[in-house]
Amino acid sequence: MHKIWDKLFKRGEFTELDVDEEVAGFAELLRERNARRVLDLGCGAGRHILHLSKLGFEVHGLDFSAEALRICWRRLLERALSAHLVLGDMRELGYVSGCFDGVVCWYALYHDTLSGIRRTLSEVWRVLRSGGLLLVNFMSKRTWKYGRGEEVEEDTFIQDEGSEAGMLHHYSSREEVRELLGEFRVLHLELREHSWCGKLSSRWVALAEKP
Repeated sequence: MHKIWDKLFKRGEFTELDVDEEVAGFAELLRERNARRVLDLGCGAGRHILHLSKLGFEVHGLDFSAEALRICWRRLLERALSAHLVLGDMRELGYVSGCFDGVVCWYALYHDTLSGIRRTLSEVWRVLRSGGLLLVNFMSKRTWKYGRGEEVEEDTFIQDEGSEAGMLHHYSSREEVRELLGEFRVLHLELREHSWCGKLSSRWVALAEKP
């Protein structure tokens, strides 16, 4: 699947620089807690890496697209910012346990099977320190994409149209999100929806803490 993402990034897809308000708010919460080290899982072309670096965090970013990381690295250099970037799999993180104060996984976690999502969240739990925070979103079953494309397992489909054609998407209910985050203390869980090109985009946004 990384080849599909490489092609998209080379075409200029998903390379916007706008910071999502949820991630900006998460960064402010981390600052209030005097957090220092933050991991962006599935960091892509680096829009949130840049924002976190500007705020003075020790930023680490991981993605499995080499092209995305090349774009991110170039942007960091152009702005005289720094971050530690790693080409890798979020299901098998090469970081020591308890080393991060915060983890953000934005528009990334649900591009996997349910078992893969569980593995990633287990790794996030491991690398977060006690009291560390996670900001993550999940694709909702209410979104327009649900049920379209090739079904590979229950609630998991390979999209067959649009810019993400060929990509895996898993869709979750509120109950499943809470179950997946069972080890965490869920501080906030909200359904965020908006219309995009006349189609409903629907995602669960969760803020959670490792006790």
